[in-house]
Amino acid sequence: MATSQGGNSYRNARTSLKPHVKSKPSQQRRNSTGSVNGKEHAAAVPGRVRVAVRLRPRNAEESVADADFADCVELQPELKRLKLRKNNWDADTYEFDEVLTEFSSQKRVYEVVARPVVESVLDGYNGTIMAYGQTGTGKTYTLGRLGEEDNAARGIMVRAMEDILADVSLDTDSVSVSYLQLYMETIQDLLDPANDNITIVEDPKTGDVSLPGASLVDIRDKQSFVELLRLGEAHRFAANTKLNTESSRSHAILMVHVKRSVKGRDAALSSENGNHSHVVKSIKPPLVRKGKLVVVDLAGSERIDKSGSEGHTLEEAKSINLSLSALGKCINALAENSAHVPFRDSKLTRLLRDSFGVLTGTARTSLVITIGPSPRHRGETASTIMFGQRAMKVENMVKLKEEFDYKSLSRRLDIELDKLIVEHERQQKTFEDEIERLATEAQHRISEAERNYVDSLEKERSKYQKDYMESIKKLEEQFVMNQRKNEESHMKSSGEIPRVSAEELADLKKMLQKETHLRKAAEGEVNNLKNQVAELKKSEASGKSEILKLHNMLEDKEGQKEKLEGEIAILQSQLLQLNLQADETRRQLDRDGLEKEMGGLNSLTSQVKHQQQASGNGEKPSIAKLFEQVGLQKILSLLEAEDADVRIHAVKVVANLAAEETNQGKIVEAGGLTSLLNLLKSSHDETIHRVAAGAIANLAMNETNQELIMAQGGISLLSMTAANAEDPQTLRMVAGAIANLCGNDKLQTKLRSEGGIKALLGMVRCRHPDVHAQVARGIANFAKCESRASSQGNLWTKSGRSFLIEDGALPWIVQNANNEAASVRRHIELALCHLAQHEINARDMISGGALWELVRISRDCSREDIKTLAHRTLVSSPTFQAEMRRLRVNY
Repeated sequence: MATSQGGNSYRNARTSLKPHVKSKPSQQRRNSTGSVNGKEHAAAVPGRVRVAVRLRPRNAEESVADADFADCVELQPELKRLKLRKNNWDADTYEFDEVLTEFSSQKRVYEVVARPVVESVLDGYNGTIMAYGQTGTGKTYTLGRLGEEDNAARGIMVRAMEDILADVSLDTDSVSVSYLQLYMETIQDLLDPANDNITIVEDPKTGDVSLPGASLVDIRDKQSFVELLRLGEAHRFAANTKLNTESSRSHAILMVHVKRSVKGRDAALSSENGNHSHVVKSIKPPLVRKGKLVVVDLAGSERIDKSGSEGHTLEEAKSINLSLSALGKCINALAENSAHVPFRDSKLTRLLRDSFGVLTGTARTSLVITIGPSPRHRGETASTIMFGQRAMKVENMVKLKEEFDYKSLSRRLDIELDKLIVEHERQQKTFEDEIERLATEAQHRISEAERNYVDSLEKERSKYQKDYMESIKKLEEQFVMNQRKNEESHMKSSGEIPRVSAEELADLKKMLQKETHLRKAAEGEVNNLKNQVAELKKSEASGKSEILKLHNMLEDKEGQKEKLEGEIAILQSQLLQLNLQADETRRQLDRDGLEKEMGGLNSLTSQVKHQQQASGNGEKPSIAKLFEQVGLQKILSLLEAEDADVRIHAVKVVANLAAEETNQGKIVEAGGLTSLLNLLKSSHDETIHRVAAGAIANLAMNETNQELIMAQGGISLLSMTAANAEDPQTLRMVAGAIANLCGNDKLQTKLRSEGGIKALLGMVRCRHPDVHAQVARGIANFAKCESRASSQGNLWTKSGRSFLIEDGALPWIVQNANNEAASVRRHIELALCHLAQHEINARDMISGGALWELVRISRDCSREDIKTLAHRTLVSSPTFQAEMRRLRVNY
């Protein structure tokens, strides 16, 4: 992080002098002034802008140059007054909300300036903390100091995040941040440098200002937040001036979004099946509070004659002074209750319109103005003091940000509905299985009874038929025998009456009795069989009755099923009604001035979060500490581990180490480059491909490493990875690595022969703008090297034409020359200009439509250097001049 000269003076003063003012104990959390009732959540509370003044100690230069002069200011902190000396006997006196001496600690500054605003944000209000003052007076030190060397030196940004994370519950609440800079009237994302032209969107109804294109990163702990601040400060513009060795050349804006659930307001969901309608009617959506903390580190105002700015630094100073002047005009208008406040004069004032004014200011605002003691800068000190005096007159109407969380309620109802449907399906399946089992069992019993009945009846019939036939046969034999005896007796004595002996008569009687008993026994057996048949019929009737009962039960279950389906339909309709009410309430809240929640998660968290285990105090060790403890060779050996997760974590650590220039030589010497290339060749995991390609891209920023990559077949491996990858982030990393290699003059022929240009053009199949930006950068680097070689008389092809034109890149270049994405368009415009430098390419460019794009670039390009280059190329080329005369183009 860049540290101003003023910040160094604070540090030196604390280490060399004892403070005369003791810090007050931290205040208790104050109660919110807003109501939590649904009807009163938008009620406004008046609140004046609070202003504190902080004096920077003398630095080393002032201690020498102003040794014979007294300080131009005199502080009276106990009276909250400041005296600005006109001369040795006369001074002007000003009062502020807080007066902080040069001995005030960072903790003291945070307690009196920022803590009340942070507490308001946690209670659901918007809050703004802003630092204003001359360059070199310690604004960045006050707000953005990380305190890595000295924990007591932590600035307002870090301390505010510590209090926010200590107060919220990450299970139910969320904290997310955006980090931006306003540079030369262009809003740029410090967390994603490629996103360098963010637009401001204003709601036409409410006038709310939002930045939908900015990165929004979730914060889970302090360490990840500090890493984000360090990343953002590395991308912030700074310059060396006479007044400050590291002067910030842009306004830094940190936005912290806090979303908190209001406990005790949610209605519990019942899981009982018989009471769903009553439960749905009693459901209320959970209540959430949304607060936004905006911390603004303004670039310092400066006088050109004192700062010595010149060239581009002079243009930066003009832009800074113009935006600060616009801010001052708005403060003056608000302090004087003017009917018109010129918020639209600058992007800075448009961004801060929520922080100032009764009509537009809805945030609790604290301003700290920083001044220096040197009498040489009395004019700048007086201007800063007057700015603070006018800001104290500005009144804001602070509004509580509360709304119903219909999305959470909808998710809960969806889950409950899914549970009911699953439970109903499970009960229905169980019921159908039971019915099927009972029906199968009854059918089996009936079939078995019928079969037994038929078998028994057949056996009895066969038995009695056999006995009947035997009796008939005996009677026939007896009848034949008797008839034969009678005939014989008649032949012997035709006149005598036949007599039957007593023995024969007795035998006949016995036979008759026997036949009678047999008949009675047969009748008894028949009656017994009839009884068995009657019992079987009764059993069959009982089975039919049981089946009928089961059918009735099945009909009852079907009725219950229809009832459950009806209740489910009611739940679905009520859920639809709740969604409609949610949309209507959201539109109503938008009309009442509530801000839209900025969405979208950025992949940046995965770049700064580490995969190591947490240490004993709950914080994750940094990559540098891990590097010292484990050693590079051990980390590189894990790249060949059998466990895929271990390899992924190891390659991520190597990628983070490769991002530091000081580590790149050590990685290459230890064989890390070879290991990364082997991962591209042997691994099939796309995550490993993406991270390994990113590490190779970092190493390829060094010219020596570029030659090593090419010597080890790196371009072929990168081309193969690009051909097999589908993930846009993997393609972006591969394209970035090839783009870095395209910038080496010595490697152009080999890079083209091994398919580097073809690989770049193949990656445009992905429509992601970040991939196209890296492809365009690689083409621009290649075209620049070709232009440089042609100017020196070195031609890489026999025909003299560009490799890019021979490999078919020109149609894509022309197609994207006016791309909507600034990062793509800028590189393509530069590539066209370099291609046109070589006269032999002119005919191909004319036939491909590039001439019209060159004319457009020479007239409309936003960058003056590219615009001038295109103009010079068109004027100096005879082929282009002849074609423009033929087409009657006035140029």
